[in-house]
Amino acid sequence: MKIHLERIDDAFHLEASNELGKKIEMDGAPKIGGSDKAPRPMEVLLMSLAGCSSMDVLDILKKQRQKVEDFRIEIDAEREKDKTPALFTDIHLHFFLQGDLDAKKVERAVNLSMETYCSVAKIVEKTAKITWEFTVTAFD
Repeated sequence: MKIHLERIDDAFHLEASNELGKKIEMDGAPKIGGSDKAPRPMEVLLMSLAGCSSMDVLDILKKQRQKVEDFRIEIDAEREKDKTPALFTDIHLHFFLQGDLDAKKVERAVNLSMETYCSVAKIVEKTAKITWEFTVTAFD
């Protein structure tokens, strides 16, 4: 796996790409000279956690023949105060699923992802307490 990163402007606006040329941007906070043109690297890490777990959960539910009509995750995270580096201490994921879904199968899929399959969660859990919950609503 190879990643290429380059600076876009004369501050902290960055663009990273993978071997296939797929790109994401990152930027710094204005207080350090950034311009808020893109998410910060630590936000990208949380996005990666959500993305990794989403792929697991959706794949497991598909194999269980559960039809997911809508899916999203909201994350709340806390970082260490007055420390450099400021690592995550607490991360809470809330999975929102909509469709004709068996809540027990959803619970199993989320637990399997967060406890076993999600590589990003396995890295982050070394410094942060990760918790999660889910909400299932029927599709109208």
